[in-house]
This record gives sequence, structure tokens and C-alpha cells, in this order.
Amino acid sequence: MKEKLFIIKIGGNVIDVEEALKTFLEHFSSISERKLLVHGGGKIASQVGIKLGIAPNYHEGRRITDNETIDLVTMVYGLINKKIVSQLNALGSLSVGMTGSDANSIIAHKRPITKGIDYGWVGDIDEVKSDFFNSLLANGITPVLAPLTCDKEGHILNTNADTIASEVAQALSDSFETHLIYCFEKPGVLKEVEDENSVMDRIDGTLFKQMCESGAINTGMIPKLTNSFNALQKGVNEVVIGHSQNVLSLTKNDFKQCTRINL
Repeated sequence: MKEKLFIIKIGGNVIDVEEALKTFLEHFSSISERKLLVHGGGKIASQVGIKLGIAPNYHEGRRITDNETIDLVTMVYGLINKKIVSQLNALGSLSVGMTGSDANSIIAHKRPITKGIDYGWVGDIDEVKSDFFNSLLANGITPVLAPLTCDKEGHILNTNADTIASEVAQALSDSFETHLIYCFEKPGVLKEVEDENSVMDRIDGTLFKQMCESGAINTGMIPKLTNSFNALQKGVNEVVIGHSQNVLSLTKNDFKQCTRINL
């Protein structure tokens, strides 16, 4: 029987709010099973960029990353990463902060121009070095991944954090019983964006397609759900979307309010 591994992605306003992040990390550090954390930080990068005169540019929930922006996100994501790792280590959860460029752990390629959209230095993942992550986990070390990868020419690539979490979960599913949890400041996927009581408890592929076609889903949620279905199709045992404050209950199948993804 495979050992459980929780791949948890944290994003949204939780990264921006110091107390919310502190609470999440306290709960995350209490998870007794093997775990791996992937974090975002796009809102902070946008805020810092605006101060520096670099306006954020998105297409269908994905950041377009020009030369200035790749330097910006590398700086900001690195700062967020080290703050998170410092707090986890202080909580007794032995952690190492990294990106996909460290030890060539996640190799990607620059996304080609698609339907006339040039995403710039945005990466699509080709390979996750599962042996490297397995070695860290086997030694009781929690990897904390910032959303950056690299290509074979040494370019840093801005890579969607939800995608990184999904791809890492898939790669490690041969070695572990993998559970992918997406955490943010909402209790799950909402039918009505302004109504936090309208949590959809389950979403399957048919419903997701209908919601995309009708425009009933926020564009920022589309990459997360797309990655959720990809993960389930490629060996991940479970995908859940829920509130960061409920991360412990989400790891214990004590689902209060959350959205479970089904094929």
C-alpha cells in the first residue's frame, strides 16, 4: 500500500494577508503525512509591478510575461518563497524553498504563440524529476515550490502554480497515493461569486464544459479546474478545492465546505 502524499497549492488573497498566511502555515505544518507545498503570488507581483510601472497583462487567467515581467516575478516569488520557508522551519516543519530550475527539477519549454497570443516567458511543463522530489520527501523534507521553471537553454519561465501542483502530483503518483488540494480564500468553487454559501460540492467534466460554454465560471478558475481534471486522468487519487483555513480537515476527509472534482 502506497504512503499518502498531500500536494497542496496555496494562492489567492491568502498569500497577500499576513495573518491568513500565518494561520494556514500553522495548519499545514501540523499535517503528519508527507507533504509538498506550491504557492502563487501573482497579486503581490502585480502590485509591485504597478509601483515599478509594469502593468499586469492577462489572457484567460494566465499572465503574459515579457522581459520586464519575468524579472519582476522572479524577484517577488523568490521573496514570498523564502518568507514561507522561514515560517515553516520556525514551526518545526523542515522545509526547503525552491523553483523548478533548482536541480532541473521541473523542465519546461517556452509556450509558443497560440491563436495570435504571445505569452512571452511563460512555461509549459515537459518533465518533473520525481526522483529528486522523492529523495527530499524520504528525508523528511517538505519542498516548497515557487511558480517558476526553466527550459533547457537556461531561461527562467513563469509557470502557472496550479499547473505545477497538478504536474508534480501526477509525477509522484507512481510512488505515493497522491492527494491534490487547492486552497485559497474561498470555501470552494462558487455558483455565485459573491455568495460564499453557494459552494458547489462536486464538479465533473460534463458540468465543467457546460459552465465554460455558458460563461458561468470565473476565468481565473478555469486553469485550476483544467489542471484538476488532468491530474485525475493521470493517476492522482483525489482533487479538492477549499478554504485555506480548512486545510487540516481537507486532508482528513472531514469535508465541511469544499468542492470535490470527479471525472
